[in-house]
Amino acid sequence: MSARILVVDDQAANVRLLEARLQAEYFDVCTASNGEEAIKVAKAEQPDLILLDVMMPVMDGYETCSRLKDDPTTRHIPVVMVTALDQREDRIRGLEAGADDFLTKPIDDVTMFARVRSLLRLKAVLDELRYRESSSAMSGLAGDIHDDVDSASRVVIVSTDPRATTRYAAAMPGQAQVREVHEPGAAIAAARDAADLLIVDLTANDYDGLRLCARVRSDAATRQLPILAIVRPDDVQHAVRALDLGVNDIIHRPVDAGELAARARTQLRRKRYADRLRSHLDEGMELAVTDPLTGLHNRRYISSRLRQAMDSASNGGAPVSLLLADIDHFKAINDSHGHEAGDQVLRDFSSRLLTGLRALDLAARYGGEEFVVVMPGAGMAEAEIAAERLRSSVAGSGFALKDGTKVPVTVSIGVAQAQRGEALDSLLRRADQALYVAKNGGRNQVQAADNAAA
Repeated sequence: MSARILVVDDQAANVRLLEARLQAEYFDVCTASNGEEAIKVAKAEQPDLILLDVMMPVMDGYETCSRLKDDPTTRHIPVVMVTALDQREDRIRGLEAGADDFLTKPIDDVTMFARVRSLLRLKAVLDELRYRESSSAMSGLAGDIHDDVDSASRVVIVSTDPRATTRYAAAMPGQAQVREVHEPGAAIAAARDAADLLIVDLTANDYDGLRLCARVRSDAATRQLPILAIVRPDDVQHAVRALDLGVNDIIHRPVDAGELAARARTQLRRKRYADRLRSHLDEGMELAVTDPLTGLHNRRYISSRLRQAMDSASNGGAPVSLLLADIDHFKAINDSHGHEAGDQVLRDFSSRLLTGLRALDLAARYGGEEFVVVMPGAGMAEAEIAAERLRSSVAGSGFALKDGTKVPVTVSIGVAQAQRGEALDSLLRRADQALYVAKNGGRNQVQAADNAAA
């Protein structure tokens, strides 16, 4: 995985050393010699990751990181602090400033590249979600990656040592709901149960924690679940293996409660942000194919699905038929009762329309008071029965308005079955001709395309 990495250090020799190591692994590198310059370069270059020295004059790494995370244009960039300091207070201060991870000097190449690649994988996923969200109808509504952690966050802690899980649970932030799992075999089921964070103790000898992490990542239901692994400080190979398997973060034993809480908050914030991006992306996609007034599909979507069904029918698949329905004298309803009443009629008509359809039928508002129903697998006879059922349900009782008034409503419907090799426009035109015959014939009736052509 290649990426652009910003190296920030006031010592030129340190910059050259890191630059050479990264370039040897085919990373593209840009550099800065102080905090102010780092912020400018990050805004201009939009790197994929920042390696930030802590001890710098004028503006240290903590303040630089905090300012990067406060800026909407750079807060999504992972920051790894590079420091000779290895005290818990320094790590917690860095995490609270927004740092994603730490590297302690002298830097071990294996550990550095494992952490870098792990963060780059995460950023690639978030970048894709951010890009899609920015292009959707719900753009800008997904919130901030640094919003407060939801008090209802659910954390699963897996360890065969009950005393350890109790200590880890006590360190969790706020009102988090914590589930302690002492049987590794039950961990997958617990993770699937809408968990927001999985903490796995990899130091136990009586179960394979790495295999558990691998199973979580391979399961579609838990693939996006953040994993925080607890490892021994002297077992670099185990830590690197965990990061390569998709573990999001690691913490060394003996576990400091403050650091564990800070790392957990970081993972929960990321998870919440990613969940919101996915949720708003789904909502945006729904808006793109849905009529906002009636909740039915819109014209663009139904045309695409109808074309697919017709292509299938032309290639020897099941038949497909089309209903084109138009509410009779709809303008008179608007003129007599107002547009709000007209909107209510459209919504109620849509509800009656859906009630009489099969599960595989697709209904759409085609425009104004005109509606389309695509019936895959239905021939002309079945489509006519469905059309008559709709006509009857609409004409059978009036539509109630907010003031209690009941408005009599009827509908005219044209029905057509797609012919082998027929174009979409031709099918719609034949259904529209049948609808025209129904309108001219007195309305409140169903006409088939064959009748219209006769």
